[in-house]
Amino acid sequence: MEILREKIFNIVYWIFDLQELSCLDLTIALIAVSLAIDAFSVSITHGLVNKTFKIANALKLGISFGSFQTLMPVLGWLAGVNIINFISGFDHWIAFGLLCFIGSRMIYESTKKESMKLINSLSISVLFVLSVATSIDALAVGLSLSFLRIQVLEPAIVTGVVTFCLSFLGVYFGNRFGHFVGTKAEVTGGLILIIIGFRILLEHIIA
Repeated sequence: MEILREKIFNIVYWIFDLQELSCLDLTIALIAVSLAIDAFSVSITHGLVNKTFKIANALKLGISFGSFQTLMPVLGWLAGVNIINFISGFDHWIAFGLLCFIGSRMIYESTKKESMKLINSLSISVLFVLSVATSIDALAVGLSLSFLRIQVLEPAIVTGVVTFCLSFLGVYFGNRFGHFVGTKAEVTGGLILIIIGFRILLEHIIA
């Protein structure tokens, strides 16, 4: 575990290289952290509903979320002005709907006897839905970068790496706190996802 932590630290330090940090680099770093917050929160949710910390599950979430956070800005950048008016009108509704759906299912599943809970399974479909829901904002960021004529590759890679690291740590922290939540972890996790969905929706409505 110590070796893994050291490698993660070295990667993040290499990307941000604090001694060479420019204004643009700082902006990219802040954007990356902001975009990774939702994935971090969802990862905490997964950790909450699990009894033991599993590196494999943390890697699954980290790789899935990190990959989508890398891909979405690139897709948005490539789409450019042709899609901005189309997607900006309802992207927040998509994220809201997906997160509320997963959250509601988690709460529903918590009332049943099955041992395999929705977010516990980390099936391909669950990973896909969660990854899309937490990376839609990254699509909009990619669009913005294209309008500003800023190359997207570096921001996309930084965002992906930061998201991977925070998602991995989120599972670990969630698992630690999950012991205090007890049998209500699934309900708590579901509510967290729904709250994230409402936050995304309200941010776009108020803006």
